[in-house]
Parts: sequence; C-alpha cells; structure tokens
Amino acid sequence: MSENGPTGVETLPPGVIDMPAALAGCRGRLVERARLEWRPADRGDPAALAEEFLTAHGLSVADLTRPAAHRSDGVCGAALYVSAAAGALMTAAPPGAPTPAPALPELVAVVYGHADETIPARRPALAGADGWWLGDWQESWTPRQHAEAVEAVRAAIGRGDVYQVNLVGHAAARYAGDPLPALARLGALPGARYGGTLTGADWAIGCASPETLIEVDAGRLITRPIKGTRPATAAGRRDLLASTKERAEHVMIVDLERNDLARIARTGSVRVDELFAVRRWCDLWQAESTVSAAAGDGLGLADLLRAVCPGGSVTGAPKLAALHEIAALEPVGRGAGMGALGWVGPGRVDLGLTIRTAAADAGRLHVWAGGGITWGSDPAAEVAEAAAKSGPLRAVLAAG
Repeated sequence: MSENGPTGVETLPPGVIDMPAALAGCRGRLVERARLEWRPADRGDPAALAEEFLTAHGLSVADLTRPAAHRSDGVCGAALYVSAAAGALMTAAPPGAPTPAPALPELVAVVYGHADETIPARRPALAGADGWWLGDWQESWTPRQHAEAVEAVRAAIGRGDVYQVNLVGHAAARYAGDPLPALARLGALPGARYGGTLTGADWAIGCASPETLIEVDAGRLITRPIKGTRPATAAGRRDLLASTKERAEHVMIVDLERNDLARIARTGSVRVDELFAVRRWCDLWQAESTVSAAAGDGLGLADLLRAVCPGGSVTGAPKLAALHEIAALEPVGRGAGMGALGWVGPGRVDLGLTIRTAAADAGRLHVWAGGGITWGSDPAAEVAEAAAKSGPLRAVLAAG
C-alpha cells in the first residue's frame, strides 16, 4: 500500500484536474495533497482504509449525514476509485479472475487542496514517444466463448441459482505515444455524466460513464441504475419501451438497488422516483431508473461502499450468487471496469459506475463491456450488445 504526502506528489507536473464529479469552479485550482493506492497484497479492508485515510486528511466522511461546507482555503475534496474486485472483497465474494492490468491499484483516494491561482492545463505523459498509434484489439474471449458463457448463466438460472448475471468481456491493444489525450476525450462522448480521468505513476483511467452508482447530498442517497439497451433510432426506442424482457431485467436490478439502499437508509425511506426512463448515450438508448432514500443516522463512507459496491447493474441478482457465477465464467478480471469513480467532498459523495471506461498501463489500453443475462437472453444478441457498447470507446481511442 502506498501513501504519499505533499512532498511526494508536488514534484509531479501540474495540470487541470479532470476528475468526474469534481466541483467545476475548482478544477483549475486543484493541487494534489495526499494519495492512497491499495492492492490486495497490502491486506486490510479497502472500505475502512478509504474512510480512515480521507478522515485523516481533513474530510469528515465518518458521518455523511453531518452538514459540512466547502471552503476555498481548505481541502476541496478527493477523487475516489474502487475497482470491481475491491467491491467484491467488501462483500466477502470471490474477486474473480486476475486483472489484465496489474499496474492499476484496486483502490485509489487522492486528496486535493486549492492553489492560490489557476494552474495551466498540462498533463503528465505515460509514454514519451511522439505521435499516437493504437494496434489491433485482442479480445479476452471469442464470440463463441462469450455465447457459451451466456448459455452457462441461463443454465444457472434454470437451476434456480440466480435470476440474472451481468457478464463482462475485455479487450486490450498495444499503443505508442501518450494515451492521456485519448483517454481524456472519452469524457466528451454524449451522455458521459461521469466523464474524466484519473492517473497514477504508470497507469491511467478514462471514463465516459452515464450511470450514477451512488450520490449522497444533504443526507439523501441516490442511485440511478441503467439496464436495457437498444440502437438510438426511433425503432430502437419503441422496441426498448415495448420489450417485456428488458423491463423485467431492469425491474430486478431496481429491486436489488432498493435492497442495497435499505441496508443503510432510514427505515421506510426508500422510494423509486423514476422507473424505466429512456435516455441516450452516444448511439444507444438505455433505460434508467432513479432510486433514493434518507441516509441512516451516522452513515459513514465505509458502510456506504460496502452496501453499494460492486454495483447491482453490473453484478446481478441475488448479488452474492451472481458474483460467484462471474468469478467462474469471466476469463480475466474487470480491472478498471464495473467499479466506482468520482468525488468525495464536504457533505457530498458522487460516484459513477465505471461502465464505458478504459484504462492504460505502460504497454496496453484496456476496455471492458458486457450486459445482463436473463433466462430470455439470446447469446448472439448479447455478444452484439457488448460490441455496441465498446464501439464508441474504441473509435475515440483510435482517433489519436
């Protein structure tokens, strides 16, 4: 586990912070003050470590219901990243196959303060070569293997082991040049509510996620699960709204999210504010709901993370049983995909689910995509849906 204070990080090249959900008015003045990077070999509980680290560096996250105000002369907030594997460990589930990008930590917390003046926009580079080149994508499984995994989930549903499982595939491509500009451009994709980047010494994450994993504001908990996808055409929208299979799949996840929030909410406060609203991300229609609740007294960040990680829309129902199926079927780990990335500030938490997310290590770019599998799933259609979700990311990353 690495933990750096101001002396260790102030030697990094400065630049405008591009973190998802960071305060827009502060992004040009943010300076890194402290950083925690955790991997399973470090041992310990990642949820507790995140809470302890942020509290020690001036963010009151032990009680998220307590009013707190943003101060321009103090700590602004912190970037927080929790991988799907770290989330699985928080629920005592198997972490799954080894990550294809071991340079990436499984938990990152970066505390930021304010500089006295605006910092020029500059980015540290992961590679020194001029120009940009991206090689061919190498898939972690073939379309046939993906389809066979879909059938394995359908068999598990038939046995009564699970109701739904989200299956995720991975692809990697070698690159030359600096990947950070390409990763940063992901945030400009239409519908990228959590568009932005997070970087380390030899890794970077770029996010274009439209999905809210958890938001806490003034003691109110909000999650916005997305489940159900069609091409962004008039016919695709009609088909999504009329699909009994997609609606049933969606309602299962909404119920799961209601149960997750109920574990940390004031009794009787959980409600569905919006159900099956159709919204657009790039060239896809997606169905989204909004579930909210009043936070339980004394709710801290560690208990919040344990309740919502990993996200229900990228695991399945029941969540623990789905995680066991995922660990058995997916050939490589989820790395930066299907985790949480966002901002923790005074009195506020806003974490996006890292769908539509890419990562870079010293030699390769990585992308992840998948979908929810139910008894009514068609294997060929599921393979095509995963390709449709990763397509816009691959196009932006290849553009250079």
